Amino acid sequence: MKHYFRFFLTLSAIAFLFTACSKDDDTNTDDDDPQLPLGDYENGIFVLNEGGFGASNASVSFIDDEGNLHDNIYQNVNGTGLGDTAQSMGLDDDKAYVVINGSNTIEVVNRYTFESIATITSQLSNPRYIVFENDKGYVSNWGDPTNPDDDFVAIINLNSNTVEGTISVAEGPEKMVVKDGKLYVAQKGGYNYGNTVSVINLSNQAVSSIDVADVPDGLVIINDYLYVLSSGKAPWTGEETPSALTKIQLSDNTVSEIIPLLDGAHPAHLVAENSTMYTTIDGDIYRIALGSTTPFSLAFSVGDQGVYGIYGFAVNNSKIYVGDAGDFTSNGKVHIYSTSGELQSSYTVGVIPNGFYFN
Repeated sequence: MKHYFRFFLTLSAIAFLFTACSKDDDTNTDDDDPQLPLGDYENGIFVLNEGGFGASNASVSFIDDEGNLHDNIYQNVNGTGLGDTAQSMGLDDDKAYVVINGSNTIEVVNRYTFESIATITSQLSNPRYIVFENDKGYVSNWGDPTNPDDDFVAIINLNSNTVEGTISVAEGPEKMVVKDGKLYVAQKGGYNYGNTVSVINLSNQAVSSIDVADVPDGLVIINDYLYVLSSGKAPWTGEETPSALTKIQLSDNTVSEIIPLLDGAHPAHLVAENSTMYTTIDGDIYRIALGSTTPFSLAFSVGDQGVYGIYGFAVNNSKIYVGDAGDFTSNGKVHIYSTSGELQSSYTVGVIPNGFYFN
């Protein structure tokens, strides 16, 4: 009898332990479980290094969350170079798309491991920038820069990594943003000088346009408005025109306001974080609060800190990122500042750092 009782106690103890373990497993959520790392480049900042035109030395650097620099990561992972002149990069789901202007290709990689997935090589001609909407990628293309009539937006099938169609647009399509099924394309002008924003209805590919100031480049959507930074024609063109920040109501694509900029200035870059927009003029960084009726005001200058100029620019998580191309042939620099202008860290990266992408 003692043996049966002891056996019963043993079974009861095992059952209790099994039930307790099962209960713990059932109450754990995915958020409670430790997540396996997705790859070496899961948390940090990609720095896109353009490389010299014709030199085929484009590269990507990565600054992880601990502040460690990992240089030339595409070549280190894949054993080959990116190609000639990296123009931009886009992140979508678990993939990164690196637009290689001089090579007329797009390198598709896993955004966390940077392992190559595919190379898109056909039906691209001077590709510039990429955005995403509903399993499609949209890439602005200059075509032949001497031909004003062959510019287009390529439609990328993200499942097959192929170009499935094109949409003709005005000369020199550059940066793009998408909102509510419409693609807004800054028609900077390529080798010439544009002054419109194309609006493409993605459901039927109908194209219309909005007139803005000369040489539109930066686009930012905030709430129901599109802000367009136009740098204007520079003095060396012989026909200088003023810069402007145009505010467009997206419900009907009408211009609701033109925000004044500094007289005689030709700014570059337009980025926004929270309720503040930023732009740059040479080595100076300017900002404006949304809703302000005053012009941009100087935030701080990097020109007096040994920075040659602001070639790449971004603002993220209350930090300002500056890419300094230096002499455009040697390795460039990345400088990270607080929004008040305090230098926090600097790195030597690849040739001509032109963009920052936050992973």
